[in-house]
Amino acid sequence: MIVTPTALPEVLVLEPRVFADERGSFFESWNARVFAEAGIDAAFVQDNHSRSRRGVVRGLHYQIEQAQGKLVRVISGEVFDVAVDLRRSSPNFGRSVCVVLSAESRKMMWVPPGFAHGFLTLSESADFLYKTTDYWNAKHERTLLWNDAALGIDWPLSIAPVLARKDAAGTPFAQADCYP
Repeated sequence: MIVTPTALPEVLVLEPRVFADERGSFFESWNARVFAEAGIDAAFVQDNHSRSRRGVVRGLHYQIEQAQGKLVRVISGEVFDVAVDLRRSSPNFGRSVCVVLSAESRKMMWVPPGFAHGFLTLSESADFLYKTTDYWNAKHERTLLWNDAALGIDWPLSIAPVLARKDAAGTPFAQADCYP
Protein backbone atom coordinates (compact mmCIF):
# COMPACT_ATOMS: atom_id res chain seq x y z
CA MET A 1 0.00 0.00 0.00
CA ILE A 2 1.36 3.39 -0.97
CA VAL A 3 0.17 6.06 1.48
CA THR A 4 0.47 9.70 0.42
CA PRO A 5 -0.44 12.61 2.71
CA THR A 6 -2.31 15.44 0.99
CA ALA A 7 -2.04 19.19 1.60
CA LEU A 8 -4.13 18.40 4.70
CA PRO A 9 -1.80 15.84 6.32
CA GLU A 10 -4.55 13.88 8.09
CA VAL A 11 -6.31 13.27 4.78
CA LEU A 12 -4.52 10.42 3.03
CA VAL A 13 -4.54 8.99 -0.48
CA LEU A 14 -4.04 5.23 -0.48
CA GLU A 15 -2.95 3.18 -3.47
CA PRO A 16 -3.31 -0.56 -2.98
CA ARG A 17 -0.89 -3.05 -4.44
CA VAL A 18 -2.67 -4.61 -7.42
CA PHE A 19 -1.95 -8.14 -8.59
CA ALA A 20 -2.87 -8.45 -12.26
CA ASP A 21 -2.53 -11.22 -14.79
CA GLU A 22 -4.38 -12.57 -17.83
CA ARG A 23 -7.39 -13.47 -15.61
CA GLY A 24 -7.89 -9.95 -14.29
CA SER A 25 -6.74 -8.36 -11.05
CA PHE A 26 -6.91 -8.58 -7.26
CA PHE A 27 -6.20 -6.10 -4.46
CA GLU A 28 -7.02 -5.65 -0.79
CA SER A 29 -9.29 -2.65 -0.31
CA TRP A 30 -9.21 -3.00 3.48
CA ASN A 31 -6.77 -4.74 5.82
CA ALA A 32 -6.86 -3.55 9.44
CA ARG A 33 -3.18 -4.35 10.06
CA VAL A 34 -1.90 -2.60 6.91
CA PHE A 35 -4.10 0.46 7.48
CA ALA A 36 -3.06 0.69 11.15
CA GLU A 37 0.57 0.74 10.01
CA ALA A 38 -0.40 3.66 7.74
CA GLY A 39 -1.87 5.54 10.72
CA ILE A 40 -5.51 4.63 10.14
CA ASP A 41 -6.52 2.68 13.22
CA ALA A 42 -10.24 2.80 12.54
CA ALA A 43 -13.11 0.55 13.50
CA PHE A 44 -15.66 0.72 10.69
CA VAL A 45 -19.33 0.21 11.50
CA GLN A 46 -21.15 0.96 8.25
CA ASP A 47 -20.56 0.56 4.51
CA ASN A 48 -22.36 2.85 2.06
CA HIS A 49 -22.73 2.69 -1.71
CA SER A 50 -23.98 5.54 -3.85
CA ARG A 51 -24.48 5.70 -7.59
CA SER A 52 -24.53 9.09 -9.28
CA ARG A 53 -24.78 10.37 -12.82
CA ARG A 54 -22.50 12.94 -14.45
CA GLY A 55 -22.65 16.35 -12.81
CA VAL A 56 -24.09 15.20 -9.48
CA VAL A 57 -22.57 16.97 -6.48
CA ARG A 58 -23.06 15.21 -3.15
CA GLY A 59 -22.04 17.13 -0.07
CA LEU A 60 -20.34 18.68 1.64
CA HIS A 61 -21.61 16.47 4.49
CA TYR A 62 -20.53 15.88 8.09
CA GLN A 63 -22.01 15.02 11.47
CA ILE A 64 -21.41 17.55 14.23
CA GLU A 65 -21.79 14.78 16.81
CA GLN A 66 -20.89 11.16 16.09
CA ALA A 67 -18.31 12.52 13.65
CA GLN A 68 -17.52 9.97 10.97
CA GLY A 69 -14.19 9.01 9.53
CA LYS A 70 -14.65 7.80 5.95
CA LEU A 71 -12.57 5.54 3.74
CA VAL A 72 -13.82 6.30 0.23
CA ARG A 73 -13.26 4.75 -3.19
CA VAL A 74 -14.81 4.52 -6.63
CA ILE A 75 -15.61 1.11 -8.14
CA SER A 76 -16.93 2.39 -11.48
CA GLY A 77 -16.41 5.77 -13.08
CA GLU A 78 -14.58 8.83 -11.77
CA VAL A 79 -15.23 11.53 -9.16
CA PHE A 80 -13.68 14.77 -7.94
CA ASP A 81 -13.49 14.13 -4.19
CA VAL A 82 -13.28 16.91 -1.59
CA ALA A 83 -12.50 17.10 2.14
CA VAL A 84 -12.75 20.32 4.20
CA ASP A 85 -11.13 20.70 7.64
CA LEU A 86 -13.80 21.90 10.10
CA ARG A 87 -11.71 21.64 13.29
CA ARG A 88 -11.30 25.14 14.77
CA SER A 89 -8.18 23.96 16.64
CA SER A 90 -6.48 22.89 13.40
CA PRO A 91 -3.93 25.10 11.63
CA ASN A 92 -5.75 24.02 8.44
CA PHE A 93 -9.22 25.08 9.62
CA GLY A 94 -11.35 25.94 6.57
CA ARG A 95 -8.87 24.55 4.05
CA SER A 96 -9.82 21.86 1.56
CA VAL A 97 -8.13 19.16 -0.45
CA CYS A 98 -9.39 17.73 -3.74
CA VAL A 99 -8.42 14.42 -5.33
CA VAL A 100 -9.69 12.65 -8.45
CA LEU A 101 -10.65 9.08 -7.60
CA SER A 102 -11.50 6.50 -10.23
CA ALA A 103 -12.12 2.82 -10.68
CA GLU A 104 -9.14 2.72 -13.01
CA SER A 105 -6.64 4.22 -10.53
CA ARG A 106 -8.06 2.26 -7.57
CA LYS A 107 -6.91 5.10 -5.28
CA MET A 108 -8.79 5.54 -2.04
CA MET A 109 -8.98 8.51 0.30
CA TRP A 110 -9.12 8.55 4.10
CA VAL A 111 -11.23 11.46 5.40
CA PRO A 112 -10.86 11.53 9.20
CA PRO A 113 -13.52 12.69 11.68
CA GLY A 114 -13.67 16.49 11.83
CA PHE A 115 -13.87 17.01 8.08
CA ALA A 116 -16.77 17.71 5.72
CA HIS A 117 -16.80 15.50 2.63
CA GLY A 118 -18.35 15.59 -0.81
CA PHE A 119 -17.78 14.76 -4.46
CA LEU A 120 -18.69 15.61 -8.04
CA THR A 121 -19.29 12.81 -10.57
CA LEU A 122 -17.03 13.38 -13.59
CA SER A 123 -17.88 10.27 -15.62
CA GLU A 124 -21.21 9.27 -17.20
CA SER A 125 -21.97 7.58 -13.86
CA ALA A 126 -19.99 6.51 -10.82
CA ASP A 127 -20.38 3.96 -8.05
CA PHE A 128 -18.88 5.33 -4.85
CA LEU A 129 -18.21 3.21 -1.75
CA TYR A 130 -17.37 4.44 1.69
CA LYS A 131 -16.76 2.82 5.02
CA THR A 132 -17.64 4.93 8.07
CA THR A 133 -16.39 4.89 11.65
CA ASP A 134 -19.78 5.86 13.13
CA TYR A 135 -23.40 5.39 12.20
CA TRP A 136 -25.38 7.92 10.18
CA ASN A 137 -27.49 10.12 12.44
CA ALA A 138 -29.92 12.51 10.74
CA LYS A 139 -30.19 14.68 13.87
CA HIS A 140 -26.45 15.48 13.79
CA GLU A 141 -26.00 15.66 10.02
CA ARG A 142 -24.89 19.02 8.63
CA THR A 143 -24.34 20.23 5.07
CA LEU A 144 -21.69 22.80 4.26
CA LEU A 145 -22.50 24.88 1.16
CA TRP A 146 -20.55 23.10 -1.57
CA ASN A 147 -19.80 26.21 -3.64
CA ASP A 148 -19.18 28.76 -0.88
CA ALA A 149 -16.51 31.13 -2.25
CA ALA A 150 -14.91 31.22 1.22
CA LEU A 151 -13.83 27.60 0.71
CA GLY A 152 -12.09 28.31 -2.61
CA ILE A 153 -12.90 24.91 -4.11
CA ASP A 154 -12.39 24.90 -7.88
CA TRP A 155 -15.06 22.37 -8.88
CA PRO A 156 -14.38 21.12 -12.45
CA LEU A 157 -17.93 21.63 -13.67
CA SER A 158 -18.66 21.30 -17.38
CA ILE A 159 -22.44 21.37 -16.88
CA ALA A 160 -24.78 22.80 -14.24
CA PRO A 161 -24.52 20.61 -11.13
CA VAL A 162 -27.31 18.27 -10.08
CA LEU A 163 -27.99 18.81 -6.37
CA ALA A 164 -30.24 17.44 -3.67
CA ARG A 165 -32.28 20.13 -1.91
CA LYS A 166 -30.20 19.85 1.25
CA ASP A 167 -26.97 20.30 -0.71
CA ALA A 168 -28.29 23.31 -2.64
CA ALA A 169 -29.35 24.87 0.68
CA GLY A 170 -26.11 24.09 2.55
CA THR A 171 -24.83 26.38 5.28
CA PRO A 172 -22.13 28.89 4.34
CA PHE A 173 -18.78 28.24 6.02
CA ALA A 174 -19.01 31.44 8.13
CA GLN A 175 -22.22 30.15 9.79
CA ALA A 176 -21.41 26.43 9.87
CA ASP A 177 -21.34 24.34 13.02
CA CYS A 178 -17.70 23.32 13.45
CA TYR A 179 -15.68 21.08 15.72
CA PRO A 180 -13.57 22.43 18.59
